[in-house]
Amino acid sequence: MMTFTKTTEQDSNYNHLEQMSIADLLMNINNEDKTVPYAVEKALPQINELTLQIVNQLKKGGRLFYIGAGTSGRLGIVDASECPPTFGVPHELVVGLIAGGDSAIRKAVEFAEDSTTQGWLDLKEHNINSNDIVVGIAASGTTPYVIGALDICNKENIITGCITCNKNSPLALKAKYPVEVVVGPEFVTGSSRMKAGTAQKLVLNMLTTATMIQLGKVKGNKMVDMQLSNNKLVDRGEKMLMNSLQINREKANELINIYGSVREAINNFKK
Repeated sequence: MMTFTKTTEQDSNYNHLEQMSIADLLMNINNEDKTVPYAVEKALPQINELTLQIVNQLKKGGRLFYIGAGTSGRLGIVDASECPPTFGVPHELVVGLIAGGDSAIRKAVEFAEDSTTQGWLDLKEHNINSNDIVVGIAASGTTPYVIGALDICNKENIITGCITCNKNSPLALKAKYPVEVVVGPEFVTGSSRMKAGTAQKLVLNMLTTATMIQLGKVKGNKMVDMQLSNNKLVDRGEKMLMNSLQINREKANELINIYGSVREAINNFKK
């Protein structure tokens, strides 16, 4: 049996925080934050494996589910919610679930993460099936809500992955494709919304961005399938067309109004 040490709960490398000046607090937090990308870099082979699985399942018509509790659950929901406006995909393609339900997005729900069965029940509400892939997110790697869900997914032949910040955690051992980003002790002991949360966000960015590019949702380096849902995005879309098609703003605006999509405007443009 591999040993499991919860480094996210170990004592901070700093002490007497209350005696530090604001400048020192900010500098020391920043110094800790600088270590996070290097921890992510060490996990790149694992992130690559998980991304391959996500791409394969979505190409089969499956969906990506994130499931987590507290900060981890909220980060999954943020990443899922940004996929439709950024890449023009259906809201059902990437789904974020949090222990305690939607009310837990804003306010912690006591003991919601301690259920070993509720995670699977929440997935079942979305008619989870073997074409889908489920990624559990838990900094500690010990959250029962997440581990229980992945356990049943494995039995139901549903591919599982995870993002955790402790090595050899129960969650990592349960997931078929674990991602372990070991960031070490937090600046405030045990406050895994800090470095661990930052690491999870970086990995989530990688998973969905790389996946959507592989699915053809980016052209060149532009998000040509983005939803033109506000003036800022319409402006961005017009600039994409001006640059890509060598046209003026007036013509770009005309194309946006006709096609409602940067991609469709490019595909249908005739000089």
